[in-house]
Amino acid sequence: MRSKILGILVLVLMIANLYMIFIFAPNEATMGVIQRIFYFHLPFGISSYLSAYLLGFASVMYLIKHDLKWDRLGASAGEMGILFTSMSIMSGALWAKPVWGIWWTWDARLTLQFLLGLIFLSYLMLRAYLPEREKKAALGGVFGVLAMVDVPFNYLSIRWWRTQHPQPVILGGGLDSDMWRVMIVSFCAFAVLYAYLLDRRMAIARVEEEVEYLEHAILAHD
Repeated sequence: MRSKILGILVLVLMIANLYMIFIFAPNEATMGVIQRIFYFHLPFGISSYLSAYLLGFASVMYLIKHDLKWDRLGASAGEMGILFTSMSIMSGALWAKPVWGIWWTWDARLTLQFLLGLIFLSYLMLRAYLPEREKKAALGGVFGVLAMVDVPFNYLSIRWWRTQHPQPVILGGGLDSDMWRVMIVSFCAFAVLYAYLLDRRMAIARVEEEVEYLEHAILAHD
């Protein structure tokens, strides 16, 4: 039931979001139409940060309580992390080419976001390599903490160092009022999408655990 409600909300909010982005939002004076990528790029980035914190929190909770439900949350958040980190990097590259004239530059923000993606990828590769559930949960927790540590440096990098990446406009007051409205709708739409995808992935993880348990039970019986 929860999944159906979230699915319907995602559909409604995404339709509203696309209308706001492509029809309601005004053109930015300097970048023009290409600036509309911003309404996708920023939620992708925030979602990657959220994934890092969920992974880190779940990893710490597993190391404290040794309850596999936290490992299930961490694994799901790790997969969400690689998805949204990849989308943030790709959308940023599509935005950068017409504006900066380059697809990529190794400045602090982009490098730390790329590093965050590598942490998520390393976490998932480690889990795929280790056969024992408890061992992969414990060792994977190290990468979960690393992902969480990356985020504050990633976020503050454009304030601490000179970068190609523009300065923040959300907290800096640089957005037009109509752009603010579009950004709020976009945040809401992607937040519900994130909740829906995480809920579905955790449901699949529970089924995978049941199948794994049955396989071990059958092998033990034989």
